[in-house]
Amino acid sequence: MADKFTIGLVQMKSRASAEENLTHAIAHIREAAKRGAQIISLHELFHGDYFCRTEDAKLFDLAEPVPGPTTARLAQVAKELNAALVASLFERRAAGVYHNTVAVLDADGSLLGKYRKMHIPDDPLYYEKFYFTPGDLGFPNFDTKFARIGVQICWDQWYPEGSRITALGGAQVIFYPTSIGWHPHEKAEFGAAQLDAWRTMHRAHAIANGIYAAAVNRVGFEGKPEKGDAGLEFWGHSFVTAPDGQVISEAGDSKEEILVVECDPAKSEDQRRNWPFLRDRRIDAYQPILNRWIGK
Repeated sequence: MADKFTIGLVQMKSRASAEENLTHAIAHIREAAKRGAQIISLHELFHGDYFCRTEDAKLFDLAEPVPGPTTARLAQVAKELNAALVASLFERRAAGVYHNTVAVLDADGSLLGKYRKMHIPDDPLYYEKFYFTPGDLGFPNFDTKFARIGVQICWDQWYPEGSRITALGGAQVIFYPTSIGWHPHEKAEFGAAQLDAWRTMHRAHAIANGIYAAAVNRVGFEGKPEKGDAGLEFWGHSFVTAPDGQVISEAGDSKEEILVVECDPAKSEDQRRNWPFLRDRRIDAYQPILNRWIGK
């Protein structure tokens, strides 16, 4: 049976500059490692504000290569702390080709690889199709020193197919770096239901696949109402779900927090033996799912 491992989630507010965000994130990473975390994840696009609230070509200047300067800094920290890192960045692949990308760094500082966000939203204040090319690396797994992990990024979390394929690759835990929140004018009417739906999806991924699911979200308000940008109130609530769907640890909705959770692969083994969803899958009958629509 695989060894137990400990994960850490860093729930942060955005700072004024990329350097401040990186410095602040590294301080939180150090604290998580001090508390025993071996694999530590930051939220989606942690390097700054969630800039996709508007469409502005000048913001492509925020992108950087992966590997690049930020992964180099984080690699030093990973090696120093003997901790694997999951870091979401705005990747510049080439002129006109940009991705929403997670870099996975192992505990020796090596870059194990990257995952590029596959599902790209285009909703009010989430104008990601303007910035990001859909991912083309599939749904890889990464063998860190401590555990085999997978990654899905924010909008990916609403699609069971991505999490299923990632789990079938052998992931013991899937990390979901996220930037999700309330439109201020919708919160009173829809806020509770939206948060509950988000939480339910992650619990469902854990149950259906018999794995740990770790959602790490940003927190705080980002926007400029005085300039017509109503902004988003990111709801935090970073949390870890066990293979049986029970929430092990959860942050609040208004402040920075670090979650540190021990994960036991034996719980996945037990869950899959008693609820053998993977055994009973009808892989001979799922061809229709490859169609966009199968109704009239």
